[in-house]
Amino acid sequence: MVSYHVWLLYRIITQPTKTVIGVNAINRRIWVKTMMEDTSKNGVLAVQTLRNNIMASTLLASTAIMLSSLIAVLMTNKNSNQSSDFIFGDSSPLGFSIKFFSILLCFLLAFLFNVQSIRYYSHASILINVPLTKMSANSTHLTPNYVGRALNKGSYFWSLGLRAFYFSFPLFLWIFGPIPLFCCSLFLVFMLYFLDITFEFGLGVSNVEDEEEEAV
Repeated sequence: MVSYHVWLLYRIITQPTKTVIGVNAINRRIWVKTMMEDTSKNGVLAVQTLRNNIMASTLLASTAIMLSSLIAVLMTNKNSNQSSDFIFGDSSPLGFSIKFFSILLCFLLAFLFNVQSIRYYSHASILINVPLTKMSANSTHLTPNYVGRALNKGSYFWSLGLRAFYFSFPLFLWIFGPIPLFCCSLFLVFMLYFLDITFEFGLGVSNVEDEEEEAV
């Protein structure tokens, strides 16, 4: 799982148009520029769209902190560390503590990432309503590219929070032994590959990204 995400990060940096995350980031910058060109018509649409993203992040953050509390209760429960016929591998109290702590760490990271996502989405919901025609010469730093970066940061943190949930699945199966952990990790890598990689976009999207970078 870690190796796959290192490879995915390298691909996002070097070939963003071949990944879903990269293509969505480019399209979000175009969307922000379109919304800011006429805030009188698009302002409500932009705020509603960002509000939906905030609600999704809030739901994941609430779920993460609830699961963190549940895992903390299981860690303090002595009966949860008892051996079972369904557990293969290390069943010592120290082993169970490490496994539960790993799951707890995933949920805590998911909570922190989603809170940061809400923060950037909230900033973007205010900045996106600043019309381009009302900007003075001294406010050139507030551009669609700046707002687009804030929106993309919110989306990146949301993706990281979701990835933390994905990491919790094999760690949960780790409780039952290393074999379920390995099988779940392989399944998730194959599933995420088909969800993260796209070959539908090519030169056209790359040209748009190059033009925006030149404009900056």
